[in-house]
Amino acid sequence: MKAVCWHGANDVRVETVPDPKILNPRDAMIKITSTAICGSDLHIYDGFIPTMQKGDILGHEFMGEVVELGSQVKNLKIGDRVVVPFTISCGNCFFCNRDLWSLCDNSNPNAWMAEKQMGHSPAGLFGYSHLFGGYAGGQAEYARVPFADVGCLKIPDGLTDEQVLFLTDIFPTGYMAAENCNIKPGDTVAVWGCGPVGQFAIKSAYMFGAQRVIAIDRIPERLQMAKEQCKAEVINYEEIDPGEALKEMTGGRGPDACIDAVGMEAHGTNIDYLYDRVKQAVRLETDRPTALRQVILTCRKGGNVSIPGVYGGFLDKIPMGAAFNKGLTFKMGQTHVHRYLKPLLERIQNGEIDPSFVITHRLKLDEAPHGYEIFKHKKDNCIKVVLKP
Repeated sequence: MKAVCWHGANDVRVETVPDPKILNPRDAMIKITSTAICGSDLHIYDGFIPTMQKGDILGHEFMGEVVELGSQVKNLKIGDRVVVPFTISCGNCFFCNRDLWSLCDNSNPNAWMAEKQMGHSPAGLFGYSHLFGGYAGGQAEYARVPFADVGCLKIPDGLTDEQVLFLTDIFPTGYMAAENCNIKPGDTVAVWGCGPVGQFAIKSAYMFGAQRVIAIDRIPERLQMAKEQCKAEVINYEEIDPGEALKEMTGGRGPDACIDAVGMEAHGTNIDYLYDRVKQAVRLETDRPTALRQVILTCRKGGNVSIPGVYGGFLDKIPMGAAFNKGLTFKMGQTHVHRYLKPLLERIQNGEIDPSFVITHRLKLDEAPHGYEIFKHKKDNCIKVVLKP
């Protein structure tokens, strides 16, 4: 089959690789009909995620048709259309039983690697390094899905791939980010980053009852989408300091909740951004937490900080004194996708949201290297790329 394979920083190639096979009785084989490039994939593309190996297959946002089943998968049949969460969960462990699906104890065969770095291992992830299990990803023609009886959501007739594809990751991620804000009617929520996750966080904040959502970015087309498609007020941080702007827009109090939908490769205009770039270049820091610093300093006293943006290692100069003395509440983590699949599918079916609004580019799988380049460098007004095998 054809698959998008990693060969080093800024080097992905579409290659012919062996077809996947059923390995365990709870596996399913999926013929992929749609897959996408995620902002999290750029962290791999840029070389910031450790334990990648040449030839690893990328991608964790994919869906398709069931073509083969393990002997213990009884709730699916050949020909079913399914979406597949990017987190791999067993459905039986302590954490899965508590709806903490991305913390599954049984799905990462390389848990010892994660434990050395993090103390404990999260769930395995598709296409996201050997630290998270070494699973082949879904930017390919076929994929093996472990624990398919738990992970695959059957899609009813009448819905297109593009309407449901983002149930795999970015729609639930934006939704959980808003849920973590503990939004009360009348609240003001600020969202750093207007990429796809940021767009869904804005939409979701309104679903939870926010009165105002203010979005911060520097890319004009992203700000335009946030304003026109998601009804957010917008701030271009290259034109105005977001901290000062948000203080003025909230009568000096600050937003009730702040969402960092940027993560480890934040850009900025202040001296702290240059500091991070230097420390990162000499390997004294793994992440650039410019947005996170702004979130902490800007959020109102007693407010909520939600972090869907991915962080991979060790951060420097975090204003914990401000976080402590302002009494902020933090919630973060990989998305518990399984928790949100059915409720969000219902919202799509009811016409409350059509997640396809974020798609700007539709490419063939063979064009994936070009897709990564335009997505990374924001060329051709690129916000979200969908690949068709």
